[in-house]
Amino acid sequence: MLNKYLLSNYGFKYPIFLTMCHMTACSLLSYVAIAWMKMVPMQTIRSKTQFLKISALSLVFCVSVVFGNISLRFLPVSFNQAVGATTPFFTAVFAYLMILKREAWLTYATLVPVVTGVVIASGVSCLFFSYLCQLGVLFPLLIWAS
Repeated sequence: MLNKYLLSNYGFKYPIFLTMCHMTACSLLSYVAIAWMKMVPMQTIRSKTQFLKISALSLVFCVSVVFGNISLRFLPVSFNQAVGATTPFFTAVFAYLMILKREAWLTYATLVPVVTGVVIASGVSCLFFSYLCQLGVLFPLLIWAS
């Protein structure tokens, strides 16, 4: 909500700088929690392959935060939260469709009411269902392209 306030109401026009501040704060606080507070053991990178995988994941996460911050300028926070709440559901569905990884049926069953509840609580029915319709159009194209 603070990001939304900065980007929309206050007129802050630098979402990439905001993301850099976010990533810097996360890195510093993580280091404090690991190195000083000993909340979890320090781990070392064992190979170049592991380093490349970590780097790719970091880049994707950073780009995701950048686009999330940019979207806050144009979308209500409730819509942003509703879309974010669908992430576990779509992760489970796409894991099954792409690599045939099955979760327990209870996992799928519990994700539906959770996502539905967040959408209802957010009060974004028009925007969210418009988003679902766009996914419905894009989904066959993703299947065809793969």
